[in-house]
Amino acid sequence: MSFFDQLQDATAAERQALNATPVIRDALAGQVSLEAYRAFLTQAYYHVRHTVPLMMACGARLPARLEWLRGAVCEYIEEEYGHEQWILDDIRACGGDAESVRDGQPSLPIELMVSFLYDLIARGNPVGLFGMVNVLEGTSIALATQACEAIREGLQLPPTAFSYLASHGSLDVGHMNTYRGLMDRLDEPADQQAVIHASKVVYQLYADMFRGLPRLEPAQRETRHAAV
Repeated sequence: MSFFDQLQDATAAERQALNATPVIRDALAGQVSLEAYRAFLTQAYYHVRHTVPLMMACGARLPARLEWLRGAVCEYIEEEYGHEQWILDDIRACGGDAESVRDGQPSLPIELMVSFLYDLIARGNPVGLFGMVNVLEGTSIALATQACEAIREGLQLPPTAFSYLASHGSLDVGHMNTYRGLMDRLDEPADQQAVIHASKVVYQLYADMFRGLPRLEPAQRETRHAAV
């Protein structure tokens, strides 16, 4: 079995727990409030703005034997640069205060997730950062392809409010295909275990973030469902 497949098997329980969070189920049904969508974008901003710095730190710490992976990190940085600005634009497009978000603080799960990743790179195995990629890009594919249109219709927002989420459907499918190839080249058990461990941690903290997002009241969900 390839390492990518081993990784998916090893993190299946954590992935299922994330996908079972009530807000994600609501999103797939298009039953989320504007407040919840803004809250999601806000927390997305607080971790996406660290993607490039984390990748830069990871690339600097990779050993010479993983020079091929450093090259992939450089490509990833180029593709991801500036995506946090898309999120701020989306927040503005749905009536939110982007400047307040930019100057604000993340929820505890996101703060812990980002701190864990920086610490993993600095004191542990920098290859573990690819556990974050496994979680965040895999999750964004599911949300973008299955939930984006349902949320947009439910909230009656313009397409300009979904530049981040919508773009990551097709974009991250390509990224995940590349990611599979990269992970299947990892042959050191310590590197593989670092990716698995980081995936598990990020899945749990990301799920905790979703559990903290506001939900529609039951009566509102019933009304929204009846209107669809």
